Amino acid sequence: MDWTHYRFRSDWHLPAPPADVYAELERADAYPLWWPQVRSVHRLDARTGVVTARSLLPYTLTFTARETRRDPATGVLEIAMSGDLEGWARWTVTADPGGSLARYEQEVRVNLPLLRRFAVPGRPFFRANHRLMVRSGRRGLTARLRRR
Repeated sequence: MDWTHYRFRSDWHLPAPPADVYAELERADAYPLWWPQVRSVHRLDARTGVVTARSLLPYTLTFTARETRRDPATGVLEIAMSGDLEGWARWTVTADPGGSLARYEQEVRVNLPLLRRFAVPGRPFFRANHRLMVRSGRRGLTARLRRR
C-alpha cells in the first residue's frame, strides 16, 4: 500500500439552485472568502493558479491547480494538481431536494516531505485534518449562498 496516496469523497447538501452553487465553485480565486483553510489562490492564467491551504495541523500545502474540465451543462469542474499534492479534484453539482448536491472527489499523492516522512503514523491525523477542512468549507459555502 502507498501510504502517501489518498482518495476522498464528500457530499455537500447546499441550500441553493445548482446554477448558483456551480457559479460559486467555478470562482476559485474567491475560495479564501468562504473557505478559511484555503489561504490564497493566485491566478497564473485563465486556467491555472497556485493554491495555498492550511487546516488544523501545523503544515501548509501549496500546489498548482490547472483546470482540466469546466462543464456547466453537467455541473462538473475538474482540476489537475501538482506540487505538494499530485493528482486531481472534481466537483459535480446536481439538483437535490431543497437545493443542490455538490460532490467533491479528490485523488492525490502527497509530495510534501514532512507528510511523506510521517505517512504511516500520521495517516489518521491527516485524514481527520482533511475532514475538518471539508466540513469548514461546506459551512462557509452554505453561509455564502444564504447571503446571495
